[in-house]
Amino acid sequence: MEIRHSLAPDAAEIEAIALRTRDALPDTFRERAADVALRVVELADDAMLASVDMDDPFALTGLYDGIPLTEKSFADQPSQPDAIWLFRRAILDEWVDRGDIPLAELVAHVYIHELAHHFGWSDDDIASIDQWWL
Repeated sequence: MEIRHSLAPDAAEIEAIALRTRDALPDTFRERAADVALRVVELADDAMLASVDMDDPFALTGLYDGIPLTEKSFADQPSQPDAIWLFRRAILDEWVDRGDIPLAELVAHVYIHELAHHFGWSDDDIASIDQWWL
């Protein structure tokens, strides 16, 4: 087995995986998904953790910050763009703990899960894109 990394993947590599996932979405979702900002940081901050009633930053791998499309109104005046946050250290910890899936598959799963919040997808909608939901 060839080892491709001697260091843990950095934020740019995690972002590249998420962007490849976005680019592989069905046409009906790809364009609107591109409207959602993507941010990759080390860990969720205290405000992010509080917003989802969590304390452990290593337990939160991703977060959608915005108003779901199913709840938006033309009258909404957003103060910032909708965003998907991916937390590199938490993702890497889960990847190592699992030990049985490729990193790209885990990042794609986290990204799709957060994108589901943006689109207001049902579990069936998510399963049609992300096989983890089956």
